[in-house]
Amino acid sequence: MSSSIIHKKDKGSSPSFKFVKDITKVTGGTLLAITMLGSAIAAGGLVGLALSFRNLPDVRVLRTYIPAETSYIYDIKGKLLSSIHGEANREVAPLDKISPDIKRAVIAIEDSNFYYHKGINPISVGRALVVNYQKGSVREGSSTLTMQLMKNVFLSRQRTFSRKLAEGVLAIRIEQILTKDQILELYLNQIYWGHNNYGVQTAARSYFNKSAGTLTLAESAMMAGLIKAPQDYSPFVNRKQAIEQQHTVLRRMRDLGWITPQEEAKARAQKITLGKIKSFQGSASPYVTNAASTELIKRFGRDAVLKGGMRVQTTIDAKMQTMAEETVVNSHRRLRRQGVRADQMALVAIDPRTHFIKALVGGVNPKKSEFNRAIQAIRQPGSAFKPFVYYTAFATGKYTPNSIVSDTPVRYREASGYYYPKNYDSSFSGAMSIRKALEVSRNIPAIKIGRAVGMNKVIETCRTLGINSPMEPVTSLPLGAIGVTPLEMANAYATLANYGWKSEPTVIVRVTDSNGNVLLDNTPKPQLVLEPWAAASLTSVMQGVINNGTGKAAQIGRPAAGKTGTTSSERDIWFVGYVPQLATAVWVGNDNYRPLGYGSTGGTFVAPIWRDFMTKALKGTPAQNFRPASDFDRPR
Repeated sequence: MSSSIIHKKDKGSSPSFKFVKDITKVTGGTLLAITMLGSAIAAGGLVGLALSFRNLPDVRVLRTYIPAETSYIYDIKGKLLSSIHGEANREVAPLDKISPDIKRAVIAIEDSNFYYHKGINPISVGRALVVNYQKGSVREGSSTLTMQLMKNVFLSRQRTFSRKLAEGVLAIRIEQILTKDQILELYLNQIYWGHNNYGVQTAARSYFNKSAGTLTLAESAMMAGLIKAPQDYSPFVNRKQAIEQQHTVLRRMRDLGWITPQEEAKARAQKITLGKIKSFQGSASPYVTNAASTELIKRFGRDAVLKGGMRVQTTIDAKMQTMAEETVVNSHRRLRRQGVRADQMALVAIDPRTHFIKALVGGVNPKKSEFNRAIQAIRQPGSAFKPFVYYTAFATGKYTPNSIVSDTPVRYREASGYYYPKNYDSSFSGAMSIRKALEVSRNIPAIKIGRAVGMNKVIETCRTLGINSPMEPVTSLPLGAIGVTPLEMANAYATLANYGWKSEPTVIVRVTDSNGNVLLDNTPKPQLVLEPWAAASLTSVMQGVINNGTGKAAQIGRPAAGKTGTTSSERDIWFVGYVPQLATAVWVGNDNYRPLGYGSTGGTFVAPIWRDFMTKALKGTPAQNFRPASDFDRPR
């Protein structure tokens, strides 16, 4: 906006003329002369003080000042999921993207001489001095837009004479380094408009569900009327009061000659359609917002995320996320009806081709608990860990799915004595193939193979797959006696599903600033980290888990591979599985590690949950076969 959009004011309608006229009526020429002299002295005094106030803030920082701005989080298709911010919920808008009507309305009601003064308005200063002197304290303001900007950016809200002087000094300084349009842009983006809306763009979206650039005269007048007392004059709080303030602004604009009486009447008659208060709305998917914020803060720092106005495109598919959330809630109710004493659940779904997280649910009810179990809960995976042992064996080239292992009683000397591993049902089945051993989840064969290839080699496999929890090469390691997160399990299985190709798992595709400049681009950079033949061989074996073994309840009518997991005393139960396009981990348990009840196994209770989610998530996605191990060279 420039001064050209404000019509030249006639003498009879100017604030200065009206003030002088009113004073003359009451006190005559003597008081008028004193007042004008006081105004001149006050203005001159402020100019002098500008040279001596050495301890005031350096206004030159405003040349590069960027107001704290809200960051927005979207799904992969651009659907808004959440916004995150510190104290100020703000979206910055450049001046040329702001409606001329809101510019004129604000200037009219707050500082009609804005384009003519040099930071302070001597007439207003004089008027305020008289009133405040009579009252013995600061009762009436004389703030120009420039002074208000200084107050918002640099100074406290304490109403004292010294602070008012400081505002004036700083206003004079800033008028020397910034243009009027620059000051107006900063002002409109900085000030508070109520309901935790800072800046004209955020306020326009909240009050009228539109951008600041499309505000009408009627809407602009209503918003301008909020500035003095946003909470009191809010149309969400007191519509009648808001309309009265709107009329005051319109009348002021007409008196200044900036709108015609016809324009005023039309604006008064316009029906105002309100939006809704958005600032305090929760995230559409709190656990996703939590995960995205965690990743952003690690990379950019907390202040940059809360104040930097980032535009964050996540990897999340909003429809799939909704399916995941509904699956968790409904499955939890069903488990409780079935007698499983489980308070919590987590689900993570990853695209094996990109390692983009497509859905993430960290608990049953985010309103009751913000703890994100999908990325924060460290739980034992039980038998869902066994595939890492068998992959390590296949990667040596010495073992195949048909290699024979003996499921017989055994004991191992440990530091505290002898360790006698058992199978879940305490029975032994004799000689069997690795394929069969994994299908029915026998413990003894997994331990024997782990010891044969070396537990340190198994740990190396886990590290390669992105499992970072502490591990010791103890005999019980193949039974999942470590801690992992559901995200780590889904990510590891996704790498197996993609024949050993791995990218870093992420919930973020791209981050830009509010001007579109790219801050982060997470385009996948896959690396081959496993032996493809070994990964394909393991996938073939885990297809048997679903077709013939402990995971039959996970059958979804298309080729799929997976593994059940149940820990000792039934404290954690799992199912982790995949098709070529999607890998999903589901965990069920209690935060306090209380047992779920005898007979609570991953195959019985979690595999159906996995099946329900995958069936919905893959609807409309063509079924694909896994590549056979014969497509790849066997390690030698």
